[in-house]
Amino acid sequence: MIEIKVPELAESITEGTIAQWLKQVGDHVNQGEYIAELETDKVNVEITAEYSGVIKEFKKEPGDTVEVGEVIAVLDENADASAATEAPGSEEKTEQQPVKEDASAAAESQAEEKKGSTDRPLASPAARKLAREKGINLSAVPTADPLGRVRKQDVESYDGKPAASAPSQEKKPTSSQQAPAAKKVEQLGKPVERIKMSRRRQTIAKRLVESQQTAAMLTTFNEVDMSAVMELRKRRKDAFFEKNGVKLGFMSFFTKAVIGALKEFPLLNAEIQGDEILLKKYYDIGIAVSTDEGLVVPVVRDADRLGFAGIEREISNLGKKARDNKLSLSDLQGGTFTITNGGVFGSLWSTPILNAPQVGILGMHKVQWRPVAIDEENFENRPMMYIALSYDHRIVDGKEAVSFLVKVKDLLEDPESLLLEG
Repeated sequence: MIEIKVPELAESITEGTIAQWLKQVGDHVNQGEYIAELETDKVNVEITAEYSGVIKEFKKEPGDTVEVGEVIAVLDENADASAATEAPGSEEKTEQQPVKEDASAAAESQAEEKKGSTDRPLASPAARKLAREKGINLSAVPTADPLGRVRKQDVESYDGKPAASAPSQEKKPTSSQQAPAAKKVEQLGKPVERIKMSRRRQTIAKRLVESQQTAAMLTTFNEVDMSAVMELRKRRKDAFFEKNGVKLGFMSFFTKAVIGALKEFPLLNAEIQGDEILLKKYYDIGIAVSTDEGLVVPVVRDADRLGFAGIEREISNLGKKARDNKLSLSDLQGGTFTITNGGVFGSLWSTPILNAPQVGILGMHKVQWRPVAIDEENFENRPMMYIALSYDHRIVDGKEAVSFLVKVKDLLEDPESLLLEG
């Protein structure tokens, strides 16, 4: 017998939560084949079998917390799948005729199960989770993905019957494979639903509370006239896409503007370590991305050395990896400053929370046409955006914070200057 243990994950991660088993007891697995999905504080990882054999036992169930090095399953390298799924001998001695009559059906069912275990459809973790909750067979879900990967939106739009209504096509998962269900209870005579927070959501909650309790956080606001940026995008977007293969969005302008402002006000590109200030002479800009599992902040490395196309390409790649749950720990570590865009969800005004140990975060918001006074007598409708800077007042004074935000505003309202200062 071979024990399957939780592998070493990363220096800062010592435990995780079993998200789901990708195999069943009695399944044969090959060396290197995925057998479980593990949710950690930052990313989801899939555990592989180090040897070939038959799964004899699961030591843990979905939802259980496990530590690095802990045994989660047992593998028999000398057994085969057919032997592992045979019924006990005492059952073979009773009702011989029905057993004989159903032998072909059982063999067919077993073949289907074995096929399902080896031909498990490609799917994102979010799609697997939703399909599991709805009882949908992922093999039956059509997808437009060129690689055949089933995405969450494919499961959401699937209008076929749940796989549970067709037991001959898919074996019903055992209780040890099902994710912990929400508990339906009553509180004061009213129906409620109790759902366990995912590990990532727990981590997000913990870090946000720690950030508010540790830092002396303040927020200052300003507004930006986006006319020049929007006009420049309108003129250049087609040629930009033809040359670079990526769209010219707002994020590259804001990233360049932030870098220009950080160079002028370096304390916002620092962190506090004990009684010392660590000034960072590089610009790794975190871009907040909302996913089904919660907010993550992948980092664009050395953003000051990238052009507009390089920034847009990096943001696009990191965003796709985040939504597909394919971010690695290296994608999330070491940012010096963060940009978050609540405007994509319609937010007009907000106070972003610091991404500790960083001391500054810029919040973008929805572009809204508003009347703006041009002089004492004239008004014009302009595309305006409120921007917010949350900062750690322990090392950043109000004057620096306000001046930083004004610098960002000035650079965005004169986008050609970004080529010189960003």
